[in-house]
Amino acid sequence: MKSDRERCIALAGVFQAASMAAKIAEQGIVDTRSMEASIHSLFAIDAESVDSVYGGLQGVESGLRLLHRQLGEKRTDNVLVTQYVIALLHLERKLSKNSSLQQQIREGIQVAEGRIAHFHLLHPNIIAQLADIYTQTISTLKPRIMVKGEPLHLQNPDNVNRIRALLLAGIRSAMLWRQCGGGKWQVVLGRKKIAEQARRLLHIL
Repeated sequence: MKSDRERCIALAGVFQAASMAAKIAEQGIVDTRSMEASIHSLFAIDAESVDSVYGGLQGVESGLRLLHRQLGEKRTDNVLVTQYVIALLHLERKLSKNSSLQQQIREGIQVAEGRIAHFHLLHPNIIAQLADIYTQTISTLKPRIMVKGEPLHLQNPDNVNRIRALLLAGIRSAMLWRQCGGGKWQVVLGRKKIAEQARRLLHIL
């Protein structure tokens, strides 16, 4: 069983990926540093620690801030982001029982990893390949995540790819959350505890 600290970092990863997907859909923009950390998590399969999955604690800083805001006493809920987070946690549970889809994702990520030597992490080719992995695997599970936003941004193929790649990263963080002993009821019943842990971690940064 992992610690509250590790569970908090993993959940921050889920919130961070969901929040960025929502922001791209609504505004067409994303924080590059946060996106790099989230995409990095997809390739950090045998990481030494939960922190290193995101390239260090600073990699989930925006996710920790979101956790602190949304689960703390001064709650400022972003309903859409919360809905995406719940959906990601639910879909990951389904994925955990489907070994063939898991294998398909692993193989796809291995192919993408081979291309990182030639392209940077956020290169459109890498993001498009990760988006395709999401389409071929997670999108086949029900219920599908229906991302809402401005048609102008959602009609842009690059934005669609970034959203799907981030949702795949959200699944990765949801898997880490479960592996650390996290469950859906902890998000609801333990929200103050999680928010306090997020505040402590932000104080370190």
